[in-house]
Amino acid sequence: MEYKSDKIKKVLSASVPGFPFKAPNWPATVSRKPKQSKLGANYDTEWSRTYPVRMVRALFLDGIARPLIKTLIPPTVFGEDRIKDAPVPAIFAANHSSHLDTPLLASHIPARYRHKTVIGAGADYFFDRTWKAALWSGLAGAIPIERSRVNRRSSELAESLLKDGWSLIIFPEGGRTPDGFGQSFKAGIAQLAKKADVPVIPVYIKGTYDALGKNSRTFKPGPTSINFGLPLFLGADEDVRIFAKRIQQSVDQLSYELETDWWTARKAAAVEMTPELTGPAVKGWRDEWLRTKSKAIRIASASRWPKKN
Repeated sequence: MEYKSDKIKKVLSASVPGFPFKAPNWPATVSRKPKQSKLGANYDTEWSRTYPVRMVRALFLDGIARPLIKTLIPPTVFGEDRIKDAPVPAIFAANHSSHLDTPLLASHIPARYRHKTVIGAGADYFFDRTWKAALWSGLAGAIPIERSRVNRRSSELAESLLKDGWSLIIFPEGGRTPDGFGQSFKAGIAQLAKKADVPVIPVYIKGTYDALGKNSRTFKPGPTSINFGLPLFLGADEDVRIFAKRIQQSVDQLSYELETDWWTARKAAAVEMTPELTGPAVKGWRDEWLRTKSKAIRIASASRWPKKN
């Protein structure tokens, strides 16, 4: 005697081969939701902040990355005295000239920040493959940041980590410079500092573009410099766009300080004559601007201190 349930199984197995051991075909007339990607801004980086992974990352930064960087692109660090009493956590905002900026800065920020810091990395570039996402989040502590549009998941993750005591390294330009000139800072960094109620520490990195610029095909070892600026705090009634501009101006001043000296840079800032990293908008004028800037720096350097008798 054949039961009703047996008849149903026969009908189903005849229409869907392998049923019930594999999923049935989806009806063509029924729409289905697209499968959400687990990469890009959706990549889950929580595992990279577990204690065992943090220990491996600390050993990598201090035992491998830092000595290797000192050998290949030896950095001279300036301005550490300016941030010795800076609050923890903080946002480190730096210019971006090369992929070398990330390991250079991550391995040379003060130790009290270094081992509890995440790095904002482009979700479309560093998190587009599973192996890349695992590598960068594991060894560098990177978190995915959308560069082309505002992403709620990215901003909420960064904000929650800052509130949880993690510092953040971010490159507000959104990408590496293609020609050595700086790019305008995005206002998102100021908004993030406001929401998390943390200071922004401006940083200027020099020399990485010459070593491995965006369009470079070869790596050229050479000296680099890192210049830390005073922590910046959002004013009570300050607009976030003005604060973002103030952050960029501080990086410009740190750059000019390395090319001249502290006093010359302060005088230029006082009269709002600090050369901008972005330079003029047109390439021809940029070349002329560079020549004029170099001449001004030589004159300033030549008359920096009175000669001894």
